[in-house]
Amino acid sequence: MEILNGFETSSVQRAVYLLKSGELVAFPTETVYGLGADAFNPYAVAKIFETKGRPRFDPLIVHIDTKEWLDKIAVEIPDKAKKLIEKFWPGPMTLILKKSNIIPDIVTSGLPTVGIRMPSHPVAKNLIKELRRPIAAPSANPFGYVSPTKAIHVANMLKNKIKLILDGGDSVYGIESTIISFQKEHVFINRHGAISLEEIQEVVGEVKDKKEITGTYESPGMMPYHYSPEKPLKIVNSPEEIDKKNSAFLAFKTPLKPVLSKYVRVLSEKGDLKEAASNFFSHLIELDQRDVEIIYAERVPEKGLGRAIMERLKKASKKYNVITH
Repeated sequence: MEILNGFETSSVQRAVYLLKSGELVAFPTETVYGLGADAFNPYAVAKIFETKGRPRFDPLIVHIDTKEWLDKIAVEIPDKAKKLIEKFWPGPMTLILKKSNIIPDIVTSGLPTVGIRMPSHPVAKNLIKELRRPIAAPSANPFGYVSPTKAIHVANMLKNKIKLILDGGDSVYGIESTIISFQKEHVFINRHGAISLEEIQEVVGEVKDKKEITGTYESPGMMPYHYSPEKPLKIVNSPEEIDKKNSAFLAFKTPLKPVLSKYVRVLSEKGDLKEAASNFFSHLIELDQRDVEIIYAERVPEKGLGRAIMERLKKASKKYNVITH
């Protein structure tokens, strides 16, 4: 496995060569690192599912570099989708739209819709531009695990399963894109992410939460549990609820009193939700590597980016049935 500087032309050329050859390449986005394949190559896309251990019923997101691709890979773009595109693209927002026949069914898990986003990270944009084709990419991690926000995270998680990682530095947002879907005049959030509910409502008005369903998943992040560390994770309202010393504590703000846990990481000293989101996966990965029985995670306010953090914490804790309501 190679790790190359994604800002260098030769590195991008190497990545393009591999993608055109049907191989997978990990690359940085402003949200998390992605595991990419040529979106028009179903055999290459199949390798994503195999490499991640991802179930075939969980669709992928297609990444584009220009709005011109929309007319080729999507049809019937709602007016509210156009408003969101104008406001938030390029950026951490994925839109679920009716797909054209150019997108292989394996990308969308056989669904008639496709998730599309235009990343703002310069390495991602340049890679798609040089490939001259969209890139299908989920997060570059084993399925269900915490998402990587650094190149070294990808290297440690995927080992030698892929040939190349483009290093573009730490992900700025540190949390996945917000996923939006449409039904008639209604707008839904399928997955809370780096763009908050409040920001979206300013553009399109009322937005509803799309509830989890079983059997068919319209977009990534809709399964009952996800984003899970290997250690059990329990949500607590305050550090006073921690009852195991051999534990790690993911604190929202700096604790005012000593904490029982052996290891403590603070998402934001002052309780800033944007900073907390950017540190979330990175800190969780670090604590998961510690020799502890359990990870306690402090509840954060469910507003703004706090909704995205809590959505992930709840899904992570459901894996072990230790969620605290």
